[in-house]
Amino acid sequence: MEAVQGLTDLQLELLKIFSIPLKEGQLKEIKALLSQYFAAQASEEMDRLWEEQGWSNETMREWAQGHMRTKSKP
Repeated sequence: MEAVQGLTDLQLELLKIFSIPLKEGQLKEIKALLSQYFAAQASEEMDRLWEEQGWSNETMREWAQGHMRTKSKP
């Protein structure tokens, strides 16, 4: 088994938060907040890439219709 790496700043902060008892509803709200945060971060990154790469709706259509898989190696 591989040795566990040190915890990230985020993990340490979450451990602090979750060291206090929470009601089930509070836990669900925190999970929803974290999900929304990371979804927004992903969306912002995609917007950045979209702009930086000059992608368009046509690019997305081409990707959706394209065959991008490679042949497997024997």
